[in-house]
Amino acid sequence: MGVEKIYIPCLRWKQGEYQALLNLSPKTKDSILPLIDVAEFFTDAPDNSYDFEESTPPKNIDEHLSKFAERVRIKWGTDQCFVDLRLVDPICRLADGQHPVSYIFTGLRSLGVDAIPVAGLEQDAQYRASIYKTIREDKKGLCLRIGLQKATGEHVVENVDRLLGEAGLGPDQCDLIFDLGAPDNFEPLDVFVRIIESIIRSLPYINSWRSFSLIGTSMPVSVNKLPGGISILQRNEWILYKQLITSLRKSGTRVPIFGDYVINHPAALNLNMRYIYPKAAIRYTIPDRWLISRGEPIRGRTGVGLGQFRNLCTLIVESKYYCGPSFSFGDGYILKCANQEVKPGNLPRFREVGTSHHLEMMVRDLSNLDAS
Repeated sequence: MGVEKIYIPCLRWKQGEYQALLNLSPKTKDSILPLIDVAEFFTDAPDNSYDFEESTPPKNIDEHLSKFAERVRIKWGTDQCFVDLRLVDPICRLADGQHPVSYIFTGLRSLGVDAIPVAGLEQDAQYRASIYKTIREDKKGLCLRIGLQKATGEHVVENVDRLLGEAGLGPDQCDLIFDLGAPDNFEPLDVFVRIIESIIRSLPYINSWRSFSLIGTSMPVSVNKLPGGISILQRNEWILYKQLITSLRKSGTRVPIFGDYVINHPAALNLNMRYIYPKAAIRYTIPDRWLISRGEPIRGRTGVGLGQFRNLCTLIVESKYYCGPSFSFGDGYILKCANQEVKPGNLPRFREVGTSHHLEMMVRDLSNLDAS
């Protein structure tokens, strides 16, 4: 994997997320390997694939995917990344009949992006065939992403062996991501740690994978129901990881690379913003927790506009948790917004602000964790 990666952020490739990648510090960029989930697209619900940069929903799968490869190259560069199309409706095909997997990796290949395809144990034969074709052409191996339910299934070893056999790869040519998603309840944490440790020990070929990562989140689906002002939420996935690696090291079990869904819940959709009325909020990562600075609806009958983001930024700056303007692009913008030196911004901008801060903080905290 070249330079050692210490963090796997899973990104839905929303405008705010890829803009945050563009503004990362060099150290942080060198330390992460993004897992990019190509945004949802369903043949019967195209509004779920709203393009914030273009401010329009794509009319078809061709439009939805047309800018993806170029945006990866521009916003992330040609460095290594995982690319997963699991959220695209499996019946979708481009106008020329091409499978979306083939189309995406042809585009990434033409731009020189070091992209590794991601597959799970649940995809259909056509998806897997497109993945295997990509593997043969790129010779970069495969990333296998296994969810909590599949990891504890009766036939996990047989299913993994089948996929590896079809791909013509050994575990040492593949990366493994154990994806917890967003468990309903991490509590009690010590019990959940023991459960996850037991599952990790039972995963097939645990010591043979090219890399091994654990991702998950406790971020709620929505923060709209939180009260106005400052709320503090516990980051159970991070607390769990710190407890888990202590236990794994004691037992001599392979320690996974940490990953999360950044400041998202995995079920969050790319909704068409013309039809919903969100409340203004800034998600700001702090040690072991999130600080949520939440306001009122932005538009609609009770909407108060984007200007309220200035007050939300001020609440963060005046809190004891603010990291200072030089910590990240997002932190600098928060201070400028609070001081009225920039426009108050919009929802994608504050997704970028929160993502930028989170990525920088996670690399710093993981670096300190490794050094301890």
